[in-house]
Amino acid sequence: MLKQNIALSDYSNYKIGGSALYFLEVFSKEELLKGLKDWEKVHNKEKRIFVLGQGTNVLFSDAGFNGLVIKNSIGGIKKLGDKVEVGAGVELPRLNDFCIENALSGLEWSGGLPGTIGGAIRGNAGAFNGETKDNIEEVTSLNLTTLALIKRNKKECNFSYRNSIFKTEAHNEIIISAVLGLKEGNQEEIQDNTNEKIEHRKNKHTLEYPNIGSIFKNVPVQNFDQNFREELSQYIKNDPFPVIPAAKLIFLAGLKGKKVGGVMISEKHTNFIVNLGQGKAQDVKELIEIVRKEIKNKFGVILEEEIMYV
Repeated sequence: MLKQNIALSDYSNYKIGGSALYFLEVFSKEELLKGLKDWEKVHNKEKRIFVLGQGTNVLFSDAGFNGLVIKNSIGGIKKLGDKVEVGAGVELPRLNDFCIENALSGLEWSGGLPGTIGGAIRGNAGAFNGETKDNIEEVTSLNLTTLALIKRNKKECNFSYRNSIFKTEAHNEIIISAVLGLKEGNQEEIQDNTNEKIEHRKNKHTLEYPNIGSIFKNVPVQNFDQNFREELSQYIKNDPFPVIPAAKLIFLAGLKGKKVGGVMISEKHTNFIVNLGQGKAQDVKELIEIVRKEIKNKFGVILEEEIMYV
């Protein structure tokens, strides 16, 4: 059911943001289609739509969103042999639990990642040398204009580093479901490997304050001049190709703990900007610009945001 003037801060992991003019949470394809037909009757000329997952990598404007926000909560997980069909709104921790329960291996790398599988597909989320694309066999989406259902295989999704077709030419589609290719494994080993990743995040990431995860993408080694490559060589890691972690660059620039208004660069993980309680989107944007300028001046590279601005 369409709702009006809903506070987006309630749907953001950041607890930041103004109100959505219209808001629709859907739990099935049928609810989505009905909601879109209702939206057709009331939308303004701009017909702006934003699709929201769990709000773990989105910075909502303090002014809100003058259009329709669709909260994608389409659920359902079904085992198909060594494959899994999963609704786009299923949260990654629930999917990890399902894989453990059914002794299915392949997603251990995502242990502890927040967000939904739909969001992970859109941004090709990754960690610990794994990426969402590694497990994708098929993705079903709905064109928000024509209401046509579209099925794509992995190749057709045009996955790249933290990117997919759903961020580019198919940005006007909403992911409905996906089929993941996994493999049968030892349940205890799957659980141990998943828990290891969860514990790593608890120990290394700033989870005690509202945040939206890593702000910047890691920087490919090839982007640096040769002198910086040598200077930073001890920090190179594969993600999944050679990169210098953005967190390390921010730390080396002396920005740990830097504050603007109600937000701060985390002292625990410097690629996180945390909300200390009264943070505003404008505070986050100002701090992001400070970081970008400092890293450009010190290392000669431009950091690219991983988050979305709405």
